[in-house]
Amino acid sequence: MHPYSLDLRTRVAAACQQPGAKKAAVARRFGVSRSFVKDLVRRQAATGSLAPKPATGGRARYLDAAAQTWLVAYVQQHPDATLAELNQAWQATGGRPVGQTCIWQVLDEHDLRRKKKPARDRA
Repeated sequence: MHPYSLDLRTRVAAACQQPGAKKAAVARRFGVSRSFVKDLVRRQAATGSLAPKPATGGRARYLDAAAQTWLVAYVQQHPDATLAELNQAWQATGGRPVGQTCIWQVLDEHDLRRKKKPARDRA
């Protein structure tokens, strides 16, 4: 989701400064939430700026660069391993437990396919 444009923020702030303006009416007029209007007015009063906060980038990945390199090399040696098997192999090396989604994200970044089902006995 992208932040609202600076133009919209400026118009909302200007509408809030009109005499007798109510935040709920301003929110309806511009199609934004009341909490956005309230936070915008508070931010303008505190910092003097209407610019959105910078993106935080999310939390750091559990697998560092060395662990990702190991995982890619392991998948190249064992291309038929499932995500669960990859997770077990990683934990067997003494790595910290991670979810299968974390492993899948590393594989996806390196354009490696994943095996969806374990191997079955063929008749």
